[in-house]
Amino acid sequence: MSEKRCCVTLVALPMTRRFALIVALSLALPATASGGLATLQVRDLSLGGDRSLASTATTSPFQLVGLHWQGPGTLELRTRTPGGSWSSWQPVHEDEGDAPDRTSPEARALRGWRTSAPVWVGRAVGLEVRAVGRVTRARAVTVRSPVSKVPLRTTAAAGMPQIVPRSAWQADESIRKEKPVYADTLRMAYVHHTAGTNNYTRAQAPAIVRAIELYHVKGNGWNDIGYNALVDRFGTVYEGRYGGIDKNVVGAHAKGFNTGSFGIAVMGDFRTVDPPAAAVDSLVRALAWRLDLAHVDPLATFNGISSGNERFKPGIPVFLRAIAGHRDTGLTTCPGQRLYDLIPTIAKRVAALGLPKLYAPSAAADESGGVRFAARLSSGLPWSVVVTDPAGVELGRGEGTGAAVDWTWAPSGPVPAGTQWRIETPGATPAAGVLAAQTTALQLSGASAAPSSISPNGDGQADTATVSFTLSADANVAVTLVDASGAAVAQVEPKQWRRAGPRTVTVAANALPDGAYVVRITANATGGRQATLDVPLTVVRAFGRVTLDPPALTPNGDGRGDVLSISIPLAAAAELTVRILRDSRWVATPFAGAVEAGTQRVTWDGRKRLGKAQDGGYTVSVEAVDAAGGTAKVELPFLLDATPPLVTVVSDSPPRLRVSEAATLTIRANGARRVVRAAGPGVVRIPRIERLRTLVVTATDAAGNVSTLRR
Repeated sequence: MSEKRCCVTLVALPMTRRFALIVALSLALPATASGGLATLQVRDLSLGGDRSLASTATTSPFQLVGLHWQGPGTLELRTRTPGGSWSSWQPVHEDEGDAPDRTSPEARALRGWRTSAPVWVGRAVGLEVRAVGRVTRARAVTVRSPVSKVPLRTTAAAGMPQIVPRSAWQADESIRKEKPVYADTLRMAYVHHTAGTNNYTRAQAPAIVRAIELYHVKGNGWNDIGYNALVDRFGTVYEGRYGGIDKNVVGAHAKGFNTGSFGIAVMGDFRTVDPPAAAVDSLVRALAWRLDLAHVDPLATFNGISSGNERFKPGIPVFLRAIAGHRDTGLTTCPGQRLYDLIPTIAKRVAALGLPKLYAPSAAADESGGVRFAARLSSGLPWSVVVTDPAGVELGRGEGTGAAVDWTWAPSGPVPAGTQWRIETPGATPAAGVLAAQTTALQLSGASAAPSSISPNGDGQADTATVSFTLSADANVAVTLVDASGAAVAQVEPKQWRRAGPRTVTVAANALPDGAYVVRITANATGGRQATLDVPLTVVRAFGRVTLDPPALTPNGDGRGDVLSISIPLAAAAELTVRILRDSRWVATPFAGAVEAGTQRVTWDGRKRLGKAQDGGYTVSVEAVDAAGGTAKVELPFLLDATPPLVTVVSDSPPRLRVSEAATLTIRANGARRVVRAAGPGVVRIPRIERLRTLVVTATDAAGNVSTLRR
């Protein structure tokens, strides 16, 4: 059967540097796929000529659109209703869920292609696509997902919010590619939005979920729908990826950080519109239940290790909140600014819902051969730890009262296989587990070096590295530095007894030549238990002391401190990358490229890709890779403050002023000069003045911003 291509024209648009790919979707379909009630169509978009298109054809209705393309540019789309009206142009965003199933036909067809997130457009019969920047190839994926009249059945176990199961929204289980994958633990949740229209009806919501499932599987080549759960604007919660909503199913919603996370998407576009209160309330209830089931503190923070995506290379630690937005780890605006701004409030609501709660339960072997049980409680409460054999016979019990659970069980003999434990406190979801062989084994885990390369040239920057690791049981620990041949070249720390838990050691390499090394951590515990772990570390003296001028950036256009100058002395030619970070998140890249030896100067004026950076603390990250592949990295903090302090008069007698931030106040009151230093925001008294008659105040903050009050 011959393939009938869509009619496409390429029209240049001056000033905007956009190119319109006007796509007329025909009734003959180049490629189709079905997913139960939903049907997917794929059409290649031919880029050709500078000819204008006089008219566009119509096609059978569709409700969801996705785009695939090649090239550094991106795409925009608009759709036409059956009545003939066109929607406004909207950009599509690259979908960073996960890599596709490599063995599927869809995955083979997607090699070298970028895929957009799906966009629900309602009922449409026409589509126009245009490129922003250079796009070499493109194709459109449309999904027809009719409204289902099947009543939505919900499931709610004890303490569980009502959730519509996959069978109720009529998921097509026949298109799933692989069995679900489960993580050992759940550490966090990601909040997403699905983009597209916010004006769908209650009856259309299940159809949106079905369309997303079909697009994720047949359009993007994933194993199943990417999200673990979805919430519509009416507050209905839907089960997402197959495998059990109450289990640690690994989804495809935050590439590089899917394992150990729960992805929940609010259906709609919340870049400029507030999410509906009903949706936010249901989001809070679903997160409160799911995180409580995993004993995760909603207000906790931790360093997550990337498994690799477009923003963070594999092995990079990223500071994360237990409830985060997709943009925290991906190059995306998801979940939209309005929803993203609500996440701190949502986390507080989740933490306050369903108290009391039990957080971070653990069972770890200690040096005596016993097992130490620990957990945190949301408040001081009575608690108990019970250990039983597989038949339910009690082997040990510990009890106490407080906000911390800490009890060590010392068995009288060998621990039977399958021995179980349970931590309880009245009113909270209990924690339980099985003491398997790995519980009593000695383990070294979670090792990392910060920075991963050091430059021991005595300039005080990156001269040493801090190596972090976690010890599963008390043990004697020795740390040595080993070269590429396997020979020990330096003793970092002699053998000494260390308690179980997170530990750190400082590594210096002043006398060692540049090259690749490993920090070898060796642990020996009672009972002949041993463990060894190697942490890579590079020694490279690529650059000297990096300096910032000024130490505080004030891009307010007053000609003072408007530009941050970064001076980087390089010992040899290198690939240099300078990034601006805030809370470990990327803000801007002032420079990236090859440079020669010598002092390089890079400037930044406070601008990022979209708009200007907000006031606050930032970090300059400088990374140099020399010809041999050695990498040196330095991070320096600085302050961005473009806002002058605000001073107002609180009262004339006694004379008091209110200042918005820490500042030095030069005051001329009633003709007398006074200097007052405000340690922070608040009210200050003008000394030795009883009543104000005349007043001039000049306020200068730490960044040099100045404001004047006259009265």
